[in-house]
Amino acid sequence: MKHVLNKVEKKFKMFQILNEEGKVVEKDDMPDLSDEELKELMRRMVYTRILDQRSIALNRQGRLGFYAPTAGQEASQIASHFALEKEDFLLPAYRDVPQLIWHGLPLYQAFLFSRGHFHGNQMPEGVRALSPQIIIGAQYIQAAGVGLGMRLRGKDAVAVTYTGDGGTSQGDFYEGINFAGVYDANCIFIVQNNGFAISVPREMQTKAKTLAQKAVAAGIEGIQVDGMDPLAVYAATKHARERAIKGEGPMLIETITYRYGPHTMAGDDPTRYRTSELDSEWEKKDPIVRFRKFLEEKGLWTLEEENQVIEQAKEDIREAIKKADQYPKQKVTDFIENMFEELPLNLQEQMEEYKAKESK
Repeated sequence: MKHVLNKVEKKFKMFQILNEEGKVVEKDDMPDLSDEELKELMRRMVYTRILDQRSIALNRQGRLGFYAPTAGQEASQIASHFALEKEDFLLPAYRDVPQLIWHGLPLYQAFLFSRGHFHGNQMPEGVRALSPQIIIGAQYIQAAGVGLGMRLRGKDAVAVTYTGDGGTSQGDFYEGINFAGVYDANCIFIVQNNGFAISVPREMQTKAKTLAQKAVAAGIEGIQVDGMDPLAVYAATKHARERAIKGEGPMLIETITYRYGPHTMAGDDPTRYRTSELDSEWEKKDPIVRFRKFLEEKGLWTLEEENQVIEQAKEDIREAIKKADQYPKQKVTDFIENMFEELPLNLQEQMEEYKAKESK
């Protein structure tokens, strides 16, 4: 049966529209985006890169808690989200806070989430999303359920979830895509393959030559996309959304991308498992540089416009961290109150105990 496997694997070729020089290599696949939409996508990517840089600095200053860097994955994250609608439901992993922000989560709440404050997990009215999932792959199960609910209610909306390459080695990944496939749930499953699950190379996790081909076993459509190409990511996600709302079932999208920083700021050292040569190779594929070249050639982007976005991002971040700093500190009683609608006796006792402590 080896020839059958080889035949299947050869079908999963990486989908690309823009090459590393920002040149269009697949004109027929160009998405139908206006000039202003192309510029808005660039604005969001640049803004997100600055947010990442400032978040790393704030983490090092002790002003943020848990943080997973995103630089390098802007096309994979922001371009996929750009293809969604407000009514779509987002189920992110812990690195996917930027998508949540562009989906409507206020920036100060994103900072509160990083600090472990419960308010950072409370989505504002109208923001259709769950808070970032820390358990690897668990959001795939949740997305299957949300997508099935949308399907049963006849909603023209989809559930979109993300995981990394390491997430595809989890049982929840297979259960999620299989369940969604059986019921033609309105789901888009995105795997951001940045080459390393923390420190384990993708090749050491799975024998599969691509992660997109794992869709075959679940009987759903799968595609591998150049995750450093925002136009390709957008087009693939748009296609997946259109299929889902037509009742044609879920889709698995593997984006080939790279994170320039550590896995998280919690002590990971990428120099222990990645070479400087590999880093340099991927820096040449930078999604922002690539998209900038494309837009500049079309006369749609200038250095002045980019600097305006950078300054706006810095100002927004200053205001958001200031608001987060001024936000009421959470208390033990807050956790107890948020745990149950009606407190059991043991927690009623603890509530009274901590109320007394906090009133001193």
